[in-house]
Amino acid sequence: MPNQDQTTRIRAGQGFIAALDQSGGSTPKALRLYGIAEDAYSSEAEMFDLIHAMRSRIVTSPAFTGARVVGAILFEMTMDRSIAGQPTADYLWKEKGVVPFLKVDKGLAAAENGCQVMKPMPDLDATLDRAGAQGIYGTKMRSVVGAANADGIRAVVDQQFEVGKQILAHDLVPIIEPEVTISISDKAEAEALLLAALTAQLDALPADRQVMLKLTLPEVDNLYKPLVGHPRVLKVVALSGGYSRDEANARLARQTGVVASFSRALTEGLSADQSDAAFNATLDAAIQSIYDASVAG
Repeated sequence: MPNQDQTTRIRAGQGFIAALDQSGGSTPKALRLYGIAEDAYSSEAEMFDLIHAMRSRIVTSPAFTGARVVGAILFEMTMDRSIAGQPTADYLWKEKGVVPFLKVDKGLAAAENGCQVMKPMPDLDATLDRAGAQGIYGTKMRSVVGAANADGIRAVVDQQFEVGKQILAHDLVPIIEPEVTISISDKAEAEALLLAALTAQLDALPADRQVMLKLTLPEVDNLYKPLVGHPRVLKVVALSGGYSRDEANARLARQTGVVASFSRALTEGLSADQSDAAFNATLDAAIQSIYDASVAG
């Protein structure tokens, strides 16, 4: 069974889940927004050293504690590294009271029916064994819904739950993330189809199993409220999805029982050349605003 103290923290804790899981493809943009241009590093190894330094600076900041941040999603390489001399997952839980999750997907397949399922994950069982041994509580995996296409959405959700059951079998809690692209013209229709597909899969889960859901902030406020109260759902969290932090916070505050799991919106305004005082103050303000929006509902 998953760690019960951590389950209680996720279920009842006041706060949000920080997404610190930029992968190889999204790391250059994350570094660029942090003030580190691509000509500042000459290899992938240097790039990952720089992003780990950024993540370490965030996690070790006095602003980053379990008082407002209940969980953090890690990139696999972050899990395998140390922070302040401790394995990252141990540092998060033992020093900060923050529940560690691991991003496990390997990116997206080509679009079909307007949607993108995940690429195959042939090494997933080995990754899950390693994650469990390192104190990881749960996982996250992302698909994309780019159109209100029932077949495409069903394929995304069916795959998410198929892999989710594999993760549950390792006593880890999956965060199922079928992201709806915020710019599509039929976003509201796509979200209605997604709600139906998610509900069908949740209803079919065994009574002793729970998953988490990471969803795009919807066009219709409280659309996902039935999922918040579903007995197979531990927690519903929201991604910022390209909205500015202010817009994401405003939308989130209107969703009852949903908390944030923001990535870019969390790090907005942080810069490598800031003094520690300026960095910590900027991060503190970001965390407070996201916390306030998370507990408002």
